[in-house]
Amino acid sequence: MLVNKGYKFRIYPTKEQEILIAKIIGCSRFVFNHFLNQWNDTYKETGKGLTYETCSAELPQLKKELEWLKEVDSIALQSSLENLADAYTRFFRKQNKAPRFKSKKNKVQSYTTKHTNGNIAIVDNKIKLPKLGLIRFAKSREVHGRILNATVRRNPSGKYFVSILVETEVQPLEKTESSIGIDLGITDFAIFSDGKKIDNNKFTSKMEEKLKRERQKLSRRALIAKKKGMDLLDAKNYQKQRRKVARLYEKVVNQRDDFLNKLSTEIIKNHDIVCIEDLNTKGMLRNRKLAKSISDVSWSAFVTKLEYKAKWYGKTIVKISRWFPSSQICSDCGHQDGKKSLEIREWTCPVCHQHHDRDINASKNILAEGLRTLVLP
Repeated sequence: MLVNKGYKFRIYPTKEQEILIAKIIGCSRFVFNHFLNQWNDTYKETGKGLTYETCSAELPQLKKELEWLKEVDSIALQSSLENLADAYTRFFRKQNKAPRFKSKKNKVQSYTTKHTNGNIAIVDNKIKLPKLGLIRFAKSREVHGRILNATVRRNPSGKYFVSILVETEVQPLEKTESSIGIDLGITDFAIFSDGKKIDNNKFTSKMEEKLKRERQKLSRRALIAKKKGMDLLDAKNYQKQRRKVARLYEKVVNQRDDFLNKLSTEIIKNHDIVCIEDLNTKGMLRNRKLAKSISDVSWSAFVTKLEYKAKWYGKTIVKISRWFPSSQICSDCGHQDGKKSLEIREWTCPVCHQHHDRDINASKNILAEGLRTLVLP
């Protein structure tokens, strides 16, 4: 099966290349904002927006008026227009809010360029990108497939990355004739129906004290800069501390992403059918007592990884209703006796007298319900 797959690498541009990357990002942002303004004005006047073709036809004239737009990657500018048109298409379909103007103060700055005539290529331990030429990068794995595009990104930490999107052939994994039910939690990240529990690493809370200390330093440096009448963008001490805080957050994100990738891959490799609850994460985040913990465990990201990997490798994900009382039913005899509060972590069935761990029992019920719904016509 042909799928689109992404590869992300850290790149190490020279000073000249960093300046050019900043120019391409800035010009791409300018083009996006320029035509977004035109689009909004046209919509107010006529009730209809513009089209990608209309904006693309006007771009050459804009380049003649603003010579500095010719210094950067022209494909990146076209990609900005495509992103704008796509954002409006999704807005009119009520899939997202109306596109907003991009700011140079955004934490992450990026641009996308497309592959054409070999302008994006891997050459030994360097990557070739339009206008930038060859850039040294951390080649952690081989890139397999036909390159479609590349996105260059500058993180708040000051590090540079490139994400390469390729079209590649993925073969289904061998069948294991195994099914698993998964109950997602906070104390334990995941509880399997076979009794295995995956520890919640609590990446953010482990870094909490250090983050708090460094954020306080950042606030103090911001106050010092304001007292001196300096713009924060020009305050070197503030910017240095800002990058330090950003690196800490980046470390947390990388640790969590690595954990979720490894766990989801292991589950998909070892099981043909994976049954999980269809959790209402947005609704649960409204609970102030649990919001921080729920955000830290990243259930949504984990489920997303399971879903696309299952699709790639020929496995099945079954989502059961969020209203299914998985923790209230005895997985041995099916008896349901009232509603048990969250404080009750273990209980004994009054009918069959089987003693249950609440979470393991829930995962067994999730598996049984998932398999039941899977065989329904």
